[in-house]
Amino acid sequence: MGKEFWAALIKDESGIGVVEIILILVVLIALVLIFKEQIKQLVDDIFKNIQKNSNSVMDGY
Repeated sequence: MGKEFWAALIKDESGIGVVEIILILVVLIALVLIFKEQIKQLVDDIFKNIQKNSNSVMDGY
């Protein structure tokens, strides 16, 4: 990989821009706010299930 490659890579403007990243973050934050209760319930159920199953595994020892 020579000097030409790195020079072309630095000048390349085809990457994701700041505006696109901000828009993606805004959409993700909006989705989290809209589905906050459902996400919280899902995470709680998952951790309860993990705890229940880990207790059954530990009972076997």
